[in-house]
Amino acid sequence: MPNSPAEDKIPVVGSASSPQCSEEGLCFSDGRRKVDYVLVFHHRRHGSVRSFASNSVSQDRISIVSNGNFPSAAGSDAAAGRGGSSPGREAASVGEVFVELGGAGENDLTEPADHEMDLIRQEFEASLQEAGLEIERDKELKTQGHSFTRVHAPWPVLCREAEFLRIKVPTKTSYDLKEESGFGSTMSTVWRKMNQPFQPKVPHQDHECTKFLTHCFSRDKLHLYNIPSKDTFFDNATRGRIVYEILRRTVCVRTCQTIGISTLIAKGVYDAAFPLHDGDYKVIGQPEERSDRQVLHDEWAKYSAFYKYQPIDLVRKYFGEKIGLYFAWLGVYTQLLIPASIVGIIVFGYGVATVDTNIPSLEMCDERLNFTMCPLCDGACDFWHLSTACGTARASHLFDNPATVFFAIFMSLWAVLFLEHWKRRQISLSFSWDLTGIEDDEEHPRPRYETILLQKKQRKENKVKKKKKKIKNEAAIEKLTWKDRLPGYFINISSIIFMFALTFSAVFGVIIYRITVSALMAMSPDPETKSNVRVTVTATAVIINLVVILILDEIYGAVALWLTELEIPKTETHFEERLILKAFLLKFMNAYAPIFYVAFFKGRFAGRPGNYVYVFNDYRMEECAPGGCLIELCIQLSIIMLGKQLIQNNIFEIGIPKLKKLVRAIKDKGSAEKKMEEERPPQQWNLDYALAPFEGLTPEYMEMIIQFGFVSLFVASFPLAPLFALLNNVIEIRLDAKKFVTELRRPVAVRAKDIGIWYNILSGMGKFSVIINAFVISFTSDFIPRLVYQYMFSETGTMHGFIDHTLSYFNVSHFKHGTAPQNIEQADITVCRYKDYREPPWSPDAYTISKQYWCVLAARLAFVILFQNLVMFLSLVVAWGIPDVPKTIVEQFKREKKLLVDVFLREEKEKFQLIQSLFSKDATHQLSTNPLSPGQVLPLLGRYSTLPPGPTQGSGDGGGPRARCRAASFSQFTRNIPPSPKNENENSRHTAV
Repeated sequence: MPNSPAEDKIPVVGSASSPQCSEEGLCFSDGRRKVDYVLVFHHRRHGSVRSFASNSVSQDRISIVSNGNFPSAAGSDAAAGRGGSSPGREAASVGEVFVELGGAGENDLTEPADHEMDLIRQEFEASLQEAGLEIERDKELKTQGHSFTRVHAPWPVLCREAEFLRIKVPTKTSYDLKEESGFGSTMSTVWRKMNQPFQPKVPHQDHECTKFLTHCFSRDKLHLYNIPSKDTFFDNATRGRIVYEILRRTVCVRTCQTIGISTLIAKGVYDAAFPLHDGDYKVIGQPEERSDRQVLHDEWAKYSAFYKYQPIDLVRKYFGEKIGLYFAWLGVYTQLLIPASIVGIIVFGYGVATVDTNIPSLEMCDERLNFTMCPLCDGACDFWHLSTACGTARASHLFDNPATVFFAIFMSLWAVLFLEHWKRRQISLSFSWDLTGIEDDEEHPRPRYETILLQKKQRKENKVKKKKKKIKNEAAIEKLTWKDRLPGYFINISSIIFMFALTFSAVFGVIIYRITVSALMAMSPDPETKSNVRVTVTATAVIINLVVILILDEIYGAVALWLTELEIPKTETHFEERLILKAFLLKFMNAYAPIFYVAFFKGRFAGRPGNYVYVFNDYRMEECAPGGCLIELCIQLSIIMLGKQLIQNNIFEIGIPKLKKLVRAIKDKGSAEKKMEEERPPQQWNLDYALAPFEGLTPEYMEMIIQFGFVSLFVASFPLAPLFALLNNVIEIRLDAKKFVTELRRPVAVRAKDIGIWYNILSGMGKFSVIINAFVISFTSDFIPRLVYQYMFSETGTMHGFIDHTLSYFNVSHFKHGTAPQNIEQADITVCRYKDYREPPWSPDAYTISKQYWCVLAARLAFVILFQNLVMFLSLVVAWGIPDVPKTIVEQFKREKKLLVDVFLREEKEKFQLIQSLFSKDATHQLSTNPLSPGQVLPLLGRYSTLPPGPTQGSGDGGGPRARCRAASFSQFTRNIPPSPKNENENSRHTAV
């Protein structure tokens, strides 16, 4: 590809003859051109290989351009152009080798499918060469196993695509960042020194006071950019992104009517396509010579670096903005969990400190009060004393105390503060990463969308051909309509409803398990078994819930992907958003359905003694523990949260990838290809292909979003949730970092301005958490009943007598036949107690809801309204008080904009002065050769003239040569200004400049 004139304006360091690529395994065989991308395909059958000079050549064949890998055969000069040699390649050094695709002999028959794949690859790679890319194949021609096609983007292609993609690059102009002065400067210096041990040792990432202006790349302004070398001006991540953009829009028209590398991988034409890592992650040489991958491994991806900040700028440089924003968000979230954890520990400590002085707990543990409770099951269960539940009551106070209300309000404000802080951090990163002012790129349609659209066009064309009618003025099919997606929508809705029903069925199944096991254990003659019924049933049921949640999580993830494909979204952004919404909806319901049941439904539909609610006519609905359902909610939440994090981190994220890698190694162990490769050092593309493919950030975000729900939604029942989330995230950051650096293929660097739809989900969960916590405090805990009793029904104004106030009476003679305890006649008991607000049996309205119940219900609803409005108001105050854009960023942005305008004005002024000097030289030369006649006037060539010198308008002589006619193209930089400066003012001069 010839260079444009703009590319030859300035000399650039690094010529074609100088070594351009020193890293082994990252270059073409010439050692100069970088490998920017790798395409992998698999030979499934043997083929015959023969020389180019053979006289009989099969009609169907692949022409492989060797780029100098094969010795030049006789007659290669004539064949050099047939392979479509790419720019910068010498034709004399190019040899071609042909691989037969069809019937050369009876033993070398190729299956039609493999024959078609080879033809598609041939056309696709020829299209890549037409786009300017350079291609290299393996030196040896394999007849079985994997083959690698290396792709290199030369400088002209990089420039062309960088301009098309509007990639921002640094200019030569820089400015000093504004530093604080006085007390602020001193505090900043002290803070930097204190943070020094926590900073990663990343080269060129120190505290810099200078920033280079950036501007969207343009081939016409190469002289403005800071280009030390053509090879390093675009980093490896940018080069990979540019090549990927070419790969995703390259079309195969003659063979398969497909667009992009993603479709070819889906069809099996290629097995994989990926950019290369920057060499091995293990440091071999001196520490000063570490690559970016080695720096990330040593300073970021090790568990020993858990106390250090993340090198976010280097992460963004190596993996791209999208992955950089994920880790930046995860870092901000983890940092803000520190104050939440401290407050949670204080709240839990308050519960521990006041458990021995809590009057309701002391009354429940007091055996002298002798509250005889009604049986927990029909027939087999006996009466029991409330004092036996002393341990449950004391444990409940640890999480159900007045400090819990404060903590719920604090966490609601914390969620708002976290989102506001992230918005500021995101804008700061957008400014420092040069993402401000960048509009969303116009996305290409997804390969599946294009395929379905093409099939629709072909069906319509076939239908027209069958009818043999020409339809005039028929509008071309440009997009899919809702009618095309209607089957997918129907399957989506029905499948999601089915998944919801499956989740509720799993929860209901665990409820049945709890009820039946409780009844069976209560019938046991062993007193030890009877005494541990509640603990055993609760623990085993929660473990079953956890296992079901983990299994359904994996199923729902695959189902969400399948359902999204059925909708046929047009672009990758639409596809990702719909996938996220479906996966979040299903996984949210799966993770929180058991918790919602315990928090808001358990024990509320059990009935009362003598009139219980039964399941399958045999089993009573379960009730809350004597200390309330909050302690059970705490147990449920803690086990599911901790178990989900531990199992997902240790088994799903560590164990399963290692297991897959082991299986892959075992499969390849006995192959001849593997033995041959072990004889020589493996190339980087072989090592990277052995890694797991990158499958997106959705699983990583989803895991953290579900954890955010555990931290915010039900935090009133488990104040230690932020602490466990913090401990998990400290490990999670290093685990994800290690996975990205050492276990995954390098992803394409994707540009992104924000975290997308995940922010909306976080914001919605933050608002939803206010409602949930209000209802948990009001209806699940005993906080409101205690307040109502203390200020309305207590005679002394204290909590003494609260337990007796919350227990109702039941006459044991009113038990239905077969439901009373077996030893009821032996026991001298006439009444038993149960937890509810109902009238006593001696009241005219026996067992009806009492006045106290309505008072407590009114107080609970009032608290919900008050809590929501108070927290929402405080949240608005916090959001209003914290500006989204930091003041320093606003000032720097304005300064950069002004400096950038000055740069371009200075450039235009220099161009204008150059034109003026050229015209002046031509005029002087003309005067020296053709002196003026007495009546002839020379036009003024001052700073306002833009016309080339020549005969004046008053002269009728049209002869004489025009001096530098090409200078007329610079007239776009000035306006038509009268030649005489007498009537000009300052404004016109400014406009001219």
